[in-house]
Parts: sequence; C-alpha cells; structure tokens
Amino acid sequence: MQIGLIGGIGPAATDFYYRRLISTFAARKAPLELTIVHADTPTLLNHLMTNAVDAQVEIYTRLTDRLVSAGAGCVVVTSISGHFCIEAFKRASPLPVVDMIQEVRDAVAARGIKRIGILGTRPVMQSRFYGGISSAEIIPPSGPDLEDVHAAYVTMAASGTVTPAQREVFHAVGRRLIAQHGAEAIMLGGTDLALAFDADLAPFPLIDCAAIHADAVVRLAL
Repeated sequence: MQIGLIGGIGPAATDFYYRRLISTFAARKAPLELTIVHADTPTLLNHLMTNAVDAQVEIYTRLTDRLVSAGAGCVVVTSISGHFCIEAFKRASPLPVVDMIQEVRDAVAARGIKRIGILGTRPVMQSRFYGGISSAEIIPPSGPDLEDVHAAYVTMAASGTVTPAQREVFHAVGRRLIAQHGAEAIMLGGTDLALAFDADLAPFPLIDCAAIHADAVVRLAL
C-alpha cells in the first residue's frame, strides 16, 4: 500500500516519519511507496488555538484528495497538535486515517504504565492528549513550566530546529514531572520533540508518540 503523509507540521516531524519509514522498510527488505503533501504550521497552530475544526478539516481533506490522485491507500497526519480535529477528519477523509491517539492508547495500555507526564503544545498538555488515554493518568506541567514548554515547542516546531535552551526546558520539566509528580515516563506529546530527545540517551523513560504512530503505519502498509 502506498502511504500518504500530511507533512510540514512541522518540518522536523515530517523528517522523522520519512526517515523512520525508510529505515523500517529497508530493514524488512520491502519497497516503500510514499507521497507527502505539505500543510502549514502557523495555520494549524492558529486553528488549534481557536478550535477551528472545520477549517483544518477542509485543509486536510483537500490535501488528501491530492494523495488519492497520487495513489495513496491511507493518510497520516504527522502532528499530535494536528489531531485536535482527527475525529471530524476521519468522517470526512476520502482515505482511511491512521489515528495516532488510538495507536498510543493501545501502546500505553500494553506497557502497563499508570502515571505519565506529558510535553507538547498547551492544548495537548492541558487536554491530557485530548483525553485519549484511559488506562493511565496523564500529568501535564503546571504554572510557568506549562507556558515554558508550550513557548519552546511552538518556536521549535516552526523553525524545524532545537536550541540548547529549548532542549533544557523539555528535559528539566520532564525531570520535575518524574521527581515531583510521580510520573513513570514522559510522553512526547509533540512529534517535533524528536529534535530534543534521543530514545537511547533520554534521561527518563519515554512514550514516543511519533514512533508508535509511524510503526503503526508500517504494519498497515505491509
């Protein structure tokens, strides 16, 4: 099956999915068929902050029509923030949508973790991953930590690069969620956080939502 990615939101997340899909298909000695269309990060963030579901779904549907023309058999939104309208998009999409929230919900339940800190944009953190996890308590940062993580994240996502200061914000808040709030792991609640964390070198256990999502795409495509 040809995979259709809605990318660009942000560029580093698109790069993460692209590289992971390439390496996974190569390891399995399977041909990768893939088309990527581009959505705009500032537009998405504006729609997220104003809960403009219909406007974002219209963009996704228009982009998915291009994927249909290219021969894609499924569509993947490469953004957790971009999942704020995923249920409405699933109803409107001309292609099957690989739902990250559902895939992460299943992965968290399988791991048996009960308390999880979360990093990402303000809406993702405050909604506790859009209320999508039922088997564990999702713990967002509080006070200045919440605002610091949000500000660092949206700047990083728009630029596609992470600064040492931004990386330290994410790592320091993650450490506090574990030390002060009893989190057993930290959920990377933004796909661009691949810029700031290496799963093999992270200072605490991770729930890597983008990796879980990309691996689900592989299972579907193969």
